[in-house]
Amino acid sequence: MTTLAPGFVDPPRGAQAAFRRLLEAMARPGTVTVLDAPPAPLPLAPAAGAIALTLCDADTPVWLDAALGAPEVTGWLRFHTGCRIVAAPEHAAFAFAADPAALPLDRLPAGSDEFPDRSATAVLQVAGLGEGVSLRLAGPGIDTEATLRARGLPPGFVAWRAANHARYPRGVDVILVAGVSLAALPRSTSVAEG
Repeated sequence: MTTLAPGFVDPPRGAQAAFRRLLEAMARPGTVTVLDAPPAPLPLAPAAGAIALTLCDADTPVWLDAALGAPEVTGWLRFHTGCRIVAAPEHAAFAFAADPAALPLDRLPAGSDEFPDRSATAVLQVAGLGEGVSLRLAGPGIDTEATLRARGLPPGFVAWRAANHARYPRGVDVILVAGVSLAALPRSTSVAEG
């Protein structure tokens, strides 16, 4: 018998603190933010777990890549959030990937011009933030240009982001996580390599 990993020690306060940090990260794209995240079952990164605990509930369809489809992870998510695990990324409100290359970004809901809020948020676990490939960011929440470094991005990520940004206000929001750190790339943010 396996022991279920705990969630936030104080769920309301933990979720509120994480939500404030997530809002700050979305308002300042590319800024690396650290969450006070509880331990999560491997291979789910603590920051990804905190995002799920904060934003997912019984009405939230969640897609997981094969690595995160492990019983320890799905059981933990279902117990702490009550979320529905869906098999098809097309039906997800949130998509979590421990292997960024396994996330079918083109299959995630992008919303519509009338209902852009019906899009998905992708939570990609990367090998590191503050190191690796340099990304140039521009858009709302950024004075002129910002730089984010991320190691372990999936192949074709920058090209996908350019296409994703071009269909704004539709599109997928992305949160990159590494350990307890995260950086947000809202769909309104343009991303270029360099």
